Amino acid sequence: MNIKEENDFSERDRKVCYDAAMKSDKLIFNFLDINRTMRSLYEGRGSQKHILIVLLEAGSITQRKLTERLGIQPGSASEVLSKLEKSGLIARAESSTDRRTTDITLTKQGRTLAQEAATQRRMRHEEMFSCLTEEEKGTLLVLLEKVNADWRERYRGIGGHSRGRRDHRQGMTEEGSEGNPPRGPHGHGGRRYYHEGEGR
Repeated sequence: MNIKEENDFSERDRKVCYDAAMKSDKLIFNFLDINRTMRSLYEGRGSQKHILIVLLEAGSITQRKLTERLGIQPGSASEVLSKLEKSGLIARAESSTDRRTTDITLTKQGRTLAQEAATQRRMRHEEMFSCLTEEEKGTLLVLLEKVNADWRERYRGIGGHSRGRRDHRQGMTEEGSEGNPPRGPHGHGGRRYYHEGEGR
């Protein structure tokens, strides 16, 4: 069997396993697929592009508040901000309200790049749901908000969930490689994750 035949067999095998899975497992498989796709499309919370967009939305903001809003370590934020300052994209000045920190604003050049990045983000968001009608988008939004609200309450304190930002694998352990549930229909994820202490 050559590599192409092996890949074709693997895809068929995954699809058969997915079709036979319970509905709740299929939902998780699709969430994992979507998560992987989004991770490939978006840079990290501390990326230069993300920081520029946040500054565009916030206007002037202290470095301390910006760091808290980004949810990253102060040292990581300082490093990226120094690069942005050297590139002439932001300006820092002593805060008039808190001398222990600095106020950060976009320069003219930084604002231009931030506006371009924000426009690209809006276009991407529209593109990502272009397969849905407006009615379907509304239905999906209601259902996701319901699940999100339930999970925030149900899994409060696990990983970073109580802070409103939570990776789907934080606070979880991976099931052994043997006997794993099938991968999702596109081969992304598929391993079952259990919360610490949860029975298998």
